[in-house]
Amino acid sequence: MEQVLQHFRKDEQPFIEQVGGWLREIQDRYAPKLTDFIDPRQQYIVKSLVGQNDDIVATAFGEFPDAERQRMLIAPSYYVASDEDYNISVLSIKYPSKFIKLKHPDVLGTLMSLGLDRSKFGDIRVADSQIEFAVASEVCDFVRMNILAIGKSKVQVEELPLDHPYLENNDVWVEETHTVSSMRIDTIIASLFNVSRQKSSMLINSGKVKVNWTIREQPSFELHESDLLSIRGYGRIQIGLIEGRTKKDKIRLQIGRIEPKS
Repeated sequence: MEQVLQHFRKDEQPFIEQVGGWLREIQDRYAPKLTDFIDPRQQYIVKSLVGQNDDIVATAFGEFPDAERQRMLIAPSYYVASDEDYNISVLSIKYPSKFIKLKHPDVLGTLMSLGLDRSKFGDIRVADSQIEFAVASEVCDFVRMNILAIGKSKVQVEELPLDHPYLENNDVWVEETHTVSSMRIDTIIASLFNVSRQKSSMLINSGKVKVNWTIREQPSFELHESDLLSIRGYGRIQIGLIEGRTKKDKIRLQIGRIEPKS
């Protein structure tokens, strides 16, 4: 485990140790383990740890097409998972869309006010007057019965059938290659968004930058492969492969940049 920990950040160690506990439990009981919804960085960590065990496999599912937040099933290698094994329900929200427009933060804020952990909820999809979100089936009835309003708008929450054509993600990832002088977050933002280092540092210091859904306020913070970088007002990028260094000792870096579907 010590060899694994050195490849990840210190603040990721509690999750890594939790995953290690899951793996020991699976090996001892020889039975599958279903996680709550976890983000792509956490999924990457799980796959990295599971990859060291030939007798264990990990699969992920989020119900929505191209789901970002997914539940993972970690199981003995013989186990073949079906979609139902992930225990996910999808709820829709109906509201008077002619008079008010609800957005993603409105829905998330209401869900979090129920007192449940964020890990009980998957993706939230908002399109025009439609809102759908994934939820762990074990809390589905509680959520459905306790959401009566979002903000000042009364709403109706209904569970959708499994064969329902769920809302799709309207984002498209476009791959690009860049050269940067370092993996510091201020350097990456300045290079990829064509802003000054001073502007980059101001964005970071003012709490407008998240890495893997966590606000980072240190310009010297180092980015790693698979990190998701979100800058308020600028968009999101995914750190891909670090391909090596150029003759001038620059880092050659693959990234993914989100562009809306036309």
